Amino acid sequence: MNKCKRCLMPDTRPGIIFNDDGVCQACLNYDRRKEIDWETRWEALVKLCERHKRSDGYYDCIVGVSGGKDSHYQVYIIRERLGMNPLLITVGNPFTMTQAGQHNFKNIGEVFNCDHMLFNMSADMLKRSMRVGFEEFLNPLMFVETACYTFLQNMAIKLGIPLVFFGEDPEYEYGTTTSNRNSANQFINDGLPFGIFKTIDFKFWEAHGISREELNAFILPSAEDVKGSNLHVAFMSYYLPWSSTQHLEIARRYGFRDLAHEWKREGNFEDFEQIDSVAYMVHFWLKFPKFGFSRCSDLVSRRIREGLLTIDEGKELIRKYDDKLDQKSLDDFLAFVGYTPKQFWDIVEKWWNPNIFEKVDGIWKLK
Repeated sequence: MNKCKRCLMPDTRPGIIFNDDGVCQACLNYDRRKEIDWETRWEALVKLCERHKRSDGYYDCIVGVSGGKDSHYQVYIIRERLGMNPLLITVGNPFTMTQAGQHNFKNIGEVFNCDHMLFNMSADMLKRSMRVGFEEFLNPLMFVETACYTFLQNMAIKLGIPLVFFGEDPEYEYGTTTSNRNSANQFINDGLPFGIFKTIDFKFWEAHGISREELNAFILPSAEDVKGSNLHVAFMSYYLPWSSTQHLEIARRYGFRDLAHEWKREGNFEDFEQIDSVAYMVHFWLKFPKFGFSRCSDLVSRRIREGLLTIDEGKELIRKYDDKLDQKSLDDFLAFVGYTPKQFWDIVEKWWNPNIFEKVDGIWKLK
């Protein structure tokens, strides 16, 4: 396993691109920010919104939100800076919400005076699909993360709202493409990250107890429906330089709360990223057996690019935190999905990557 010379991102990250000098594409894309005329990008965003503003009081756009600091920032831009009338939509997950998550979810609609829709999928279906995703792919939340894109696109067409905003372009921001896109349409139609849902294999899911009628939230609208509705799905990160640490400062002004006084999470060196629900950190940690890195490496690489950490500081944080799985998160995950701790670890055992791990006294460790 090699790591980016500048940000420490491992080359085991699926889809990551490295140049011949050992620098990852995420760093190269970040460097390109210096070449971008952000005033021109802002003007393009203004024009996009002006084109979709309505005079009849109906929703101008949909903004996908979780209630977190990035969501607060996006709604601040759309509502306060651009004067749009957005409908906020959240795709929920079935885990226990943190106190901060509950507050932030309620706050974002209230402080910006926006209608806010929560879409909760069937808990029974999610429990079964998460077990399949966990056992077959070590990816239990693949349905939840997919619905964040597919459900919003379908709702936009059904409600006659032809503009949808998402936050960052994950492929460009995190180095799996060189293409800086202002439209998320192609990203979604290509099947989302790694093509997981480019084509839903109904036979596979039906064989594992998930019926076709339970998959409605994950089916993309047809190309004809998208074209007929003139739907435009935009990444906010194309128009504005994306920085979760800067978003945090704006979000706090509008009532966002972090976990500082609620919960110190094992394996985390910060208290404001992905704080909405308790068990979600398990999903992030499950990258570790397969790829040799986890949430800490993700955040360290971003902080180094922004100049907030040095390489040495980043290495120390990764050594200290990257392999840690928070017990409270694990307990909440097990309580919902229905595994015992032994069942959980027996399944994980099958996924340790022997190319980058070796067993020492019964414990898997990076080579």
